[in-house]
Amino acid sequence: MPSRLPPLNSLRAFEATARRGSVSAAARELGVTHGAVSHQIRALEETLGSSLFERGSRRMRLSAQGALLLPAVTQAFGDIAAATARLQRPEASGTLTIMCVAGLLSFWLLPRLHGFTDAYPGITLNLSAGNDPARVGDPEVDLVILYGRGSVDGCWSRLWSPLRLFPVVSPSLIASRPLRSVRDLRHHTLLHGDRGDEWSTWLTAADAADLPRGRQHFLGDARLSTEAAVHGQGVAVGDTITAARLIADGDLVVPFDLSVAANDSFFVACRSEMRSAPIVKAFVDWLFATLDDGALPEPRLSPRSSTRRPASPSPDP
Repeated sequence: MPSRLPPLNSLRAFEATARRGSVSAAARELGVTHGAVSHQIRALEETLGSSLFERGSRRMRLSAQGALLLPAVTQAFGDIAAATARLQRPEASGTLTIMCVAGLLSFWLLPRLHGFTDAYPGITLNLSAGNDPARVGDPEVDLVILYGRGSVDGCWSRLWSPLRLFPVVSPSLIASRPLRSVRDLRHHTLLHGDRGDEWSTWLTAADAADLPRGRQHFLGDARLSTEAAVHGQGVAVGDTITAARLIADGDLVVPFDLSVAANDSFFVACRSEMRSAPIVKAFVDWLFATLDDGALPEPRLSPRSSTRRPASPSPDP
């Protein structure tokens, strides 16, 4: 049989007095009288057969025996408080259906997903790729992560991350066909993950809006254009989220030292009634915490680029 523990109220009075440095402060914290705290401390000392405080000064100082007892009492109260909080928190379990932008899903979310599934083993994820704001109101979808202007009428939404855009290319392609200046882009295939707006934004910032364009492929979304760039099919527009790991791993390189702010951003959205659902809150909190946990890798310039800043194209001969 385990030894009989001292009374809980006496331990509370001892811990509060030791932490606050006076009986009066402990009494105010516990909502009892000065005499009640003094009585509980004396009762604990009698139970233990030891003096827990050195008396005689204005501030209550722990004796050697009190200093030995305090860490165990503090940890025990902390463990009880943590367990109580877990019991009172609604359990996050069940199936969570998420629609996410294809590029973000493939290149950012999936490589990190174990962090969420390990923390919430009771949640089953149903993931699909898409970027349709109309799906926010779909009762079959719990949460969406979109790329766009950041608001959906009648629904809760929150900016997740702005983006910066820059060209990306495979090391093998740039080795066989260098990109020493913006003018060299006309000898490369431009890969589009949209209607061409992102390339136009970057070329305008590079003072190359009128650059003659060679072959161009339109692939429907950033995941496909980025994958095509990895396979050496041309030069795509990457961003600081979805291309970051591919750049860090050396699958893509950045030929020019110029990035521009994207016109759109990543944001999360859901039906207003779903925002307070524990299962949705758990994922949204994890999504923001994971973004904040570490800085995104800085784009790494290709060592074969001879200019760090894109040179303006010269007139055609």
